[in-house]
Amino acid sequence: MTTVLAQISDLHLDGGERATRRATRIMDYLRALPRLPDAVLVTGDIADHGEESEYEEAARILAAPFPVLTCPGNHDARPAYRKALLGEVSGDGPVNRVHHISGTAILMCDSTIPGRDEGHLDAQTLDWIDTTLTGLPRDTPALIAFHQPPVALHHPLPDSSALQRPGRLATLLDAHPEVVAVLTGHAHTAAVSTFAARPLIVGPAVTWTLRLPWEGDEVADLDQPPGLAFHILDDDRRLTTHYRVVP
Repeated sequence: MTTVLAQISDLHLDGGERATRRATRIMDYLRALPRLPDAVLVTGDIADHGEESEYEEAARILAAPFPVLTCPGNHDARPAYRKALLGEVSGDGPVNRVHHISGTAILMCDSTIPGRDEGHLDAQTLDWIDTTLTGLPRDTPALIAFHQPPVALHHPLPDSSALQRPGRLATLLDAHPEVVAVLTGHAHTAAVSTFAARPLIVGPAVTWTLRLPWEGDEVADLDQPPGLAFHILDDDRRLTTHYRVVP
């Protein structure tokens, strides 16, 4: 069975018109597709300040006739995220969830360090990933998603706040060949690399696009339209990704 997933990232909803307009535009595009995606992954920085009101707005914008799977980013705050976006009792621990979509296990992981920009998969989260993957039915493909990329992207901004100690995750993945790819956000640029002998796919941002060092001195390109990725996982466990912008 071919699974079609959309990925959006870094909405940075702040109550302002610009962020709301761009997030609404991209969700309207997804809801109007002739074939709806099997799910949409939102890889962090949903809110800009971690306020409950920002997550309440996110819940309205992200409402859709398909599953919308989220994980937090460094701008998100766990208690407000849980309460206003997930409808759960607030808490301070990592927000880790597994979802089963069209025969694929999608692990949405919390790589945040409260109050810090860099990422970290703590012992609790790594244990959860290992236990969750071990418990999957045989031959179930899996995708792992979190916010901060675990490799250098060759730009000083995302590289200064990447995932710390990524080798621990790489070692864990060595024992789990069912993991097809790793998906992240955070960098505000569509990028592709490798990690632990797997594709590493970085989703573009909704709010603004990172200008690369050879493109100019200004870091944020505010004129680029919001972007998204489409991931197609086929029966051979081959992942194909297409990137789109929504003018």
